[in-house]
Amino acid sequence: MKRIRYEELLEEFRRVLAARGFSEKNALDAATVFAQNSLDGIYSHGYIRFPRVVEYLDKGEIDPSVTAECVQAFGALERWDGHRGFGPLNARQAMDRACELAGQFGIGLVALGNNNHWMRGGTYGWQAADRGMIGICWSNTMPNMPAWGGRDRKIGNNPIIFAVPRSNGEHVVVDCAVSQFSYGKIEEARLAGRQLPVPGGYDENGNLTTDPAAIEKTWRVLPMGYWKGSGLSILLDLIATVLTDANSVRKIGTFGDEIGLSQIMIAIDPSRFNDTETTDRIVQELVADIQSSVPIREGGQIFYPGEMEMNNRRDNRENGIPVNEEVWDLIRSK
Repeated sequence: MKRIRYEELLEEFRRVLAARGFSEKNALDAATVFAQNSLDGIYSHGYIRFPRVVEYLDKGEIDPSVTAECVQAFGALERWDGHRGFGPLNARQAMDRACELAGQFGIGLVALGNNNHWMRGGTYGWQAADRGMIGICWSNTMPNMPAWGGRDRKIGNNPIIFAVPRSNGEHVVVDCAVSQFSYGKIEEARLAGRQLPVPGGYDENGNLTTDPAAIEKTWRVLPMGYWKGSGLSILLDLIATVLTDANSVRKIGTFGDEIGLSQIMIAIDPSRFNDTETTDRIVQELVADIQSSVPIREGGQIFYPGEMEMNNRRDNRENGIPVNEEVWDLIRSK
């Protein structure tokens, strides 16, 4: 591992994207998504994922020249078509619009169909919270997980995000796939030579395993909460498909690559009920209570959702972002 300054990482991403048809503004905006994910310690959806996105661009499966557009509007509800453009930029645009609608109506929902992978879903939760909004969003995926009791992959590990704002920017944010581990986290563990802390999927003999390489061979990840995660996955996919009238997990599985996804962006304006001080007080009281938990291990610490990302952000700003040298060399060669 070596440490790279945030600005250097950002510039390398921007260079690669600008060379592949992005406007200067869009290249910088998209590069910022990957650099920010890496800064927050979400390397699986930052620099580690970047070479795969470049492959999609080079194969023509992502069109850097198109952007999402609204195709239907009903007050606080809008349906958008992403035209298979660059996923993170379309998703940012959709969440921006959901926040605008929430400012007008108190709540806003944008159903974004036919988009590409949005990378780290938490990006859009933090985005909403930075605008003082409660954010809820999710995406479907290609079929990459067996339904509970099944052997073949029929459902997606569809990530879902919840975010509650604090005026100091230290928001409370949950970002999780409905598999025990996202494929990005599994890849990150393999690259680092680590076993997973708990079983995350099945090996070729059908046994649960903590070996990330064995799980990548079978592509059979474990639903979180077993049957509960399986049921949640199915309903998230169903709601997203109904609201977008676009692609379900099943249909995405026929495309060959993970493209044309369906995503939901919801923003809620808490200022319709509370002033900022009241919301801050409620959040702080809850966070303080969680952090007062007695840790299982002596000297252990209990983190609220989003706190570790804030800690990573501070450390990586000061000391540089740790990157796998092989992946970094690959990015620089693009």
